[in-house]
Amino acid sequence: MDTMRIAGGRVLLPEGEQTTDLLLADGHIAAIGYTARGSTTFDARGLLVLPGIVDIHGDSFERQLQPRPGVDFAPDIALVDTESQLLANGITTAFHGITLSWEPGLRSPGSWHALLAALRARPWTCDMRVHLRWEAYNLDALETALADIAAGHVHLVAFNDHTPSILKKLADPVAGARYSDRAGMKFDAFRALAERISARVDAVPAARARIAAAARNAGTPLASHDDATVPERAAFRELGAHICEFPMAEEVGEAARDAGDWVVMGSPNVVRGRSHIGWASAARLAETGICNVLSSDYYYPAMLRAALILAGRGVLDLGRAWSLISANPARAAGLSDRGMISPGKRADLVLLDANVPQVVATVAAGRVAFLTSRGAERLSARN
Repeated sequence: MDTMRIAGGRVLLPEGEQTTDLLLADGHIAAIGYTARGSTTFDARGLLVLPGIVDIHGDSFERQLQPRPGVDFAPDIALVDTESQLLANGITTAFHGITLSWEPGLRSPGSWHALLAALRARPWTCDMRVHLRWEAYNLDALETALADIAAGHVHLVAFNDHTPSILKKLADPVAGARYSDRAGMKFDAFRALAERISARVDAVPAARARIAAAARNAGTPLASHDDATVPERAAFRELGAHICEFPMAEEVGEAARDAGDWVVMGSPNVVRGRSHIGWASAARLAETGICNVLSSDYYYPAMLRAALILAGRGVLDLGRAWSLISANPARAAGLSDRGMISPGKRADLVLLDANVPQVVATVAAGRVAFLTSRGAERLSARN
């Protein structure tokens, strides 16, 4: 039996912090308060031992695929580096927000196929999953999306509709160049493409309904993205979308919460103290109980920092703050085997020096997946 002992850390249990030992066996938490010798041991004295972070929405991997406009790298290289970043930041489950859009280039069907193939081509230490960001006007790829949902290649579906905002940005060549550069097209050609795509508006509701039905049939969680109004959120809920990503106004998030939906905000919003586009404050929504899930959004290091910042502000204790990035996203995604430290759960752990703060070690499914030099000094081999 493959075992490990985590000794003497301040362990965040469902009932609160407790200085104790953990026994990990075969990828799971076997016992709490275990003191027998003989296992590989990690000396966690002076460290917090926290549940592994579950990132329900992250697209920072796109920077590894395309670090500059017109500069592209293969998905296998990008995902190896992405996994390293995730584990170094305590993220043991990551839903990659892969956009399936009508745009050529980075968010195209070709990129979608390449990323899915790369994710399935090898085993990963971090549990890396697929969050399909379905662009509403991408009717040409509808059958692709339906087939991949039915085949189980998709673990979460989100309804996106960026076409109207892209068209608005394209009125300004400077602002619109961001999109044409990302697609690898000349500005005028991209604008003409966007205008042709937008003419499909009448067919969007039927396609969206088919995506929703496929996800429901597969048991795949559904989310809506950037809901602007309460009626808009209600319409997505009718389709089965019980996750509300990044509501644009506080009243939208409040209505979603009151209806029993999961409300997701971005951790960078908390760390920076504001939304980068002037929308609702994630910290305020978390402290008022409206936001119950935080994601990395576009910056992996922000998740851990956001939870610590919220705990430090005093409205939420560490347990409630950390649940925003562990237990709650796991539940929202339908993952009942992780998100908390409890016997029988996956042994996904973050060992943290809260004084720095710094991740000293990350354990994924019972295996040491990330280790600093300080962490290496605390790890002793099996007797």
